Formats: sequence, structure tokens, C-alpha cells
Amino acid sequence: MRLLQPLFRWDPVEAEFSNHARVQGMLDFEAALARAEARAGVIPASAAPLIAAQCRAELFNMDELAQSAARAGNLAIPLIKRLTALVAATDNDAQRFVHWGATSQDAIDTGLVLQLRAALLLMESEFETFSSALAHLAETHRATPIAARTWMQQALPTTFGIKAAAWLDAINRDRLRLAAARRNAEVLQFGGAVGTLASLGAKGLDVSKALAEDLHLALPDLPWHTQRDRIAEVATALGLATGTLGKIARDISLHTQTEVAELFEPAAPRRGGSSTMPHKRNPVTCAVVLSAAARVPGLVGTMLSAMVQEQERGLGGWHAEWETFPEIISLAAGALHHLTATVSGLEVDTARMAANLELTRGLLFAEAVQMALGKTLGRQQAHDLIEAACQRAQKENRHLRDVLAEDAAVSKHLNKEALAKLFDPAQYLGVAEQFINRVLAAHAAQNAKKNPAKEGR
Repeated sequence: MRLLQPLFRWDPVEAEFSNHARVQGMLDFEAALARAEARAGVIPASAAPLIAAQCRAELFNMDELAQSAARAGNLAIPLIKRLTALVAATDNDAQRFVHWGATSQDAIDTGLVLQLRAALLLMESEFETFSSALAHLAETHRATPIAARTWMQQALPTTFGIKAAAWLDAINRDRLRLAAARRNAEVLQFGGAVGTLASLGAKGLDVSKALAEDLHLALPDLPWHTQRDRIAEVATALGLATGTLGKIARDISLHTQTEVAELFEPAAPRRGGSSTMPHKRNPVTCAVVLSAAARVPGLVGTMLSAMVQEQERGLGGWHAEWETFPEIISLAAGALHHLTATVSGLEVDTARMAANLELTRGLLFAEAVQMALGKTLGRQQAHDLIEAACQRAQKENRHLRDVLAEDAAVSKHLNKEALAKLFDPAQYLGVAEQFINRVLAAHAAQNAKKNPAKEGR
């Protein structure tokens, strides 16, 4: 079903896992294999361009491949048969060297790696855009007061800037993990029937080196047919990243509640509406991202379970990856893309944030007063005194500051000016700004390292 693709997916990444791209990835392997074997003197030099010329996905009927794969057990078998026929139609001698010395898994896995590289590079660029949007929020709102909430209740004052900085800090860790996982996975798969390349005799390593160079992939120390840690690492990194995106979406959605109303997804015609309630402005992106965060962990679990493969060729475990892995990438990419657009245009109501700080009539400043009194009374005595005052303020529906101002035990140590200062949110933010500075500095350093040309600007 493609009806929901615009809601949950991101077209550029989807294109990397289309039927065409899947077939083209395997054909790119076959073309590079022919060139590498010709270069190593394994097949005639004249055969390579003839084989490569037919390695174009548009020459293959996808429906026929699908039906044949259902009988053969994988896509590579019917694909190679069709490729051989295409080459034979132009040169009967060259067709003898199609897929020479390789096995189906070599074509399938290396094709996947090529798809994976393209998709993850797109995602890394989008993550950079997303992190920049978060950095802008952290910088812009470094001093914007907001109520911090623990256990879903107002706790103490904080700033929206440090909340955005916390999102940014986590996302930047995800960026590093994903880039490392991609580099670890960008390796050639080429081992022949059982991983020894016996069919190529003494030329096996020469062909492997030339093939890896042609495809711009790293050459592993040996084939990895049933060692799936590289692929599982990417899946796990994407699972963690999707979890981070989900946490951000959860926070934003909570701030969009009518009773809170501090944040809003960007407004647009027909966006977030209801079929029956004209007033609704639903957090659509948050729903999409939270959906991905609910779905991806189970898929990652499948990838981890699929690592336990038999001897030199997996039975079922390898097959379990074929649909699962692209689904993880697709869902993670869609969540990332949609949340990037939303955060880049996020509407921030600073006035409502300030107003919400007064909802408890001063109760969220109770710790600040307690700490000030504790310097002379001791922590426990100050805690008991302020706790009783809070209960009185709630019972009498009064502001805590007014209740404390009437308390002789408090006024003995804190005059009205000192007490008023303790109810100023800007005076009880600790080292929030320093934390923001540290995250922003780390973000700038990470981006400069990724883009060395920017360092001198």
C-alpha cells in the first residue's frame, strides 16, 4: 500500500529502496565484478564492457523477477539468468563470464550495501539540518523561562533553550553513531560459494581488491556471509535515533496540549484538522514520529535475532533481513524528515510559557526558598517549614509568596526583597546557560569536523 507513503516516508530515501534501485544495486555489483575480473586477467577484457552494458534495471521485468524469485528463493538467481540472456543476445562468448566465481549472496548483500550507503548519506545530511534547527532553538531561547516538568507535573523553572539543547545533544550522539555504523557497513561482500573464492583460484584476492576499489567500498579481511553484525549495527543505530526522535516528538506533543499551549507545529491549510471538529490543530508530525518510534524497536529486534545464522549460509535469518532492514531505514528516514520540517518551523509561545509559570501560584519556586532558608535553618527544618507553607497556600488558594511573607519564621531570615527575588525564574536556573553553551560548542565542533572547509570561515 502506497497511500500512506507521504505521511510516513521520505521520497528520496524511498527511491533508494524501490524495486528499480534494488535490482540496480545487484547489477552494479555484476558490472563491477566483470570489470574487476577483466582487470585481474580472470576473464577476457572484451567481455567486461559487454556485460556492463546490460546491467541496467530498465531491461528487467520486475514482475517476472518477483515471480521467479518466489520459486528460486532469492532475487539474484532469476536476475543473473536474465542478465546472461541479455549478454548472450549481443555476444555469445561474453555471456559465459556473467557472475563468474560469485554467489547469489555476494550480489544481494553488496547491492544492499550500495543502497544503504546512498540512503544513509541522505539521512546524515537531513540530521545535520535537523541539528542546526535545534541549535537555533537553543540559542534563540537560551533565556526563555519555562516550567520544567517531572512525572508530568510542574517541578522547577528552566529554559526552553536548555530543553532544545538536550534534544540537540542526543541527536548529535545519534549522528555520530549512525555515521560510524555506515562506515563499518560500507564493505564489499564477495566470497563465492562458501567464502573461500575457490572458483577463482589464486586470483580471488586480486579480484576482491579490484572489485572493492571499483565500487568504492572497503575490502574486509574476509567475506561476511553469516556474520551480520555490520548490518545489525546500522539497524540498532537507526533504532536509537528513532527513539530520540520519538522522545522529541513526545515532548512537543505534550507542549501542544490545549491546557499547556506552549508549542505548535507549523500552521498550514488543512494541516492537523479534524473531520468533525473545525477548531482542532492536531500535532500530525508528532503522531507520525511516535508511530515510527513504536514500530522500529520490534524491527530492530528482528535484525538482532536474525544474526544467529547457520555456518556458511543462513537459512531464514538472512531472508528475514530482506524486508525488515529497508523498513527500518524507511520509517526512521520518514520520521527524521517530517520532524526536521516541523522543528524548523516550530511556533513557540513565550508568553504562554511565562504565564504557565504562575499556574501553581508560586509552588514551583518552593525549592528555591527552601535552599535559601536552609543556609541558616538547615535543610530539613527549611524543608518542613516550606512544605507546610505550600500546603497552606494550596488549601487557601493563595500565592506561596504571600503566605511566606506572613510567616514570622521565614521573614526573620528573608525580607520582602529577598523573598521576591526567589520567585523570579531567572534567578533559579543554576548553570543552565553554561550547559547550553557547552552543547552548542560541541555541536559547532562536530559540524566543523564533518565539514573542514567551514573551520576557516
